[in-house]
Amino acid sequence: MACLKMPEVNHVIIAGNLTKDPVIRKTSNGVSVINFCLASNHKYRDASNQWAEDVCYVGVVAWNKLAESCMSKLRKGSAALVDGELQSRTWHAEDGTTRTVVEIKAHRIQFLNKPEYPEYNPELPEFEEYDFTESQFAAGFDEASARETILMDRTETPLSLDLKLKPKNGV
Repeated sequence: MACLKMPEVNHVIIAGNLTKDPVIRKTSNGVSVINFCLASNHKYRDASNQWAEDVCYVGVVAWNKLAESCMSKLRKGSAALVDGELQSRTWHAEDGTTRTVVEIKAHRIQFLNKPEYPEYNPELPEFEEYDFTESQFAAGFDEASARETILMDRTETPLSLDLKLKPKNGV
């Protein structure tokens, strides 16, 4: 029988939440490295057809610029999607035993949490000019109130307002 060569594939994609704050350090050569643990939940129906949940805890390591970008974005509870490869490493513990760990060496990390406080930058380009001449305004708006709403002073606290003005004739 012919000997078949098995393809060398080592690719992992996992999403989960950090179980604690990441550990950030630099090697003696000044290379940034970050380690953290992800908890990934798996829901399934058990033998009695009830929903059950399994949690898989996986260690992750990231190096260089990827580690540096994680430093400000990841905290305990942060959601992340990690794309990488499995690697194992072995070391001798202080008690003389040999320890081995299998972890994910991250190639890409996507931060899944929205920023807590999106930055407001009053120096962004101004809104496009809006022609108020010949416009029909939504109920409750006349030209003056629409102009005031659209052209409000951008140094004030920004409002969360979506306003779409349509002419009454539907064009």
